[in-house]
Amino acid sequence: MTGKSRGDRRIGLLNGFAAYGMWGLVPLFWPLLKPAGAVEILAHRMAWSLVFVGAALVVMRRWAWAGELLRQPRRLALVAVAAAVITVNWGVYIWSVNSGHVVEASLGYFINPLVTIAMGVLLLKERLRPVQWVAVGTGFAAVVVLTVGYGQPPWISLTLAFSFATYGLVKKKVGLGGIESLAAETAIQFLPAVGYLLWLSSRGSSTFATQGVGHGALLAATGVVTALPLVCFGAAAIRVPLSTLGLLQYLAPVFQFLLGVLYFHEAMPVERWAGFALVWVALCLLTWDAWRSASRPGRVRVPKVEAAPPAAVDA
Repeated sequence: MTGKSRGDRRIGLLNGFAAYGMWGLVPLFWPLLKPAGAVEILAHRMAWSLVFVGAALVVMRRWAWAGELLRQPRRLALVAVAAAVITVNWGVYIWSVNSGHVVEASLGYFINPLVTIAMGVLLLKERLRPVQWVAVGTGFAAVVVLTVGYGQPPWISLTLAFSFATYGLVKKKVGLGGIESLAAETAIQFLPAVGYLLWLSSRGSSTFATQGVGHGALLAATGVVTALPLVCFGAAAIRVPLSTLGLLQYLAPVFQFLLGVLYFHEAMPVERWAGFALVWVALCLLTWDAWRSASRPGRVRVPKVEAAPPAAVDA
């Protein structure tokens, strides 16, 4: 490996750690936006993300994709679906963090790879290797254990996992880069978001201009919090192998889980530990199987679904 390629790999790893680290630590940010409610925070996030990403595209002079996208109604419709799904994901995540469910939110991103694989089997007719079937079955058992423990299905985790898996599937079909995709999605979200904020202001319920300059600046910073990790992820994706990114993606839910337990002091009864343990066993099986498969280049490999990178893992 040349010095230049070693340097590129080092830069890629640093950007990967930065991206997943920011996604993992973002639960510390959303509570700072109180007394704004989850929907108001979500609307600001959608609006300010477009401002930030639009400015970045102006600087980089990357606009050719927009005209091409507008001439392709099917791809544009898929972008609209992606925007709708990620809106649900963002909204549920913000609400869960600010309502004291950080641990359950982290579970959603732990089980996301399992849901992605299951969707590949059901929707894309993918074939799984035996170890992958065991991993998916173990993940299902974890959901059953957690359902018994909670007294109801862990709907926050399942909503986050299924919405993000759907988002990844749709983005794969759209085929846009990270920055371009976020710009297209937030362009669709922008008018409804601004409309909601204007309506909220007309009712005197907006916190943007009534809680001080600092609060307004924090709401505006939601655009940076959304886009900056994606920029770092993009820098990492072109410099490090996909297998490395696949391992790095677990940093975000690990950080979120640790924050939930150690910082927010959320309860972890025995049944919740048991459910999480089963999920971690399933992820270990998937990781081991992926490395084993990658180490046998001479074999004909069965296609498998890759977990989509967290566009806002929220993230």
